[in-house]
Amino acid sequence: MSWLLMLVLALDLSSVKLEPNLERRSDLALDHANEELDAARDAFNANDAPKMQTALEEITESVNLSYQSLLDTGKDARRNPKFFKRAELRTRDLVRRLEGLEHLVDVDSRAYVDKVKDRVSEVHDDLLKSIMSKKK
Repeated sequence: MSWLLMLVLALDLSSVKLEPNLERRSDLALDHANEELDAARDAFNANDAPKMQTALEEITESVNLSYQSLLDTGKDARRNPKFFKRAELRTRDLVRRLEGLEHLVDVDSRAYVDKVKDRVSEVHDDLLKSIMSKKK
């Protein structure tokens, strides 16, 4: 069953990658990241560590896809902040939710959740810097 679940999850993220509108792709990727965070929490509650780890990996991939999609638009975040700001707010919420999960999980899983949280936080900070920085 787990390979089937991984196939379904991969199809979800691959379908997001097929979205031609880069800004919409960014939004869809963050939607997927939130769904995967719910799945990680459910997996933790069911004591299914491999499923939780898979969901956490999907969160990282989704956030990376979202950020890269925004960069690929070629738009200046300072001049066209709408989608950059939306992504910044949503990644901030993801960081908060990951902190909550980090407090729930056991010590063995905490390091992995912390690694994902650090990556999401890094993307959040990069988005914020791109919106707030002055043009060079």
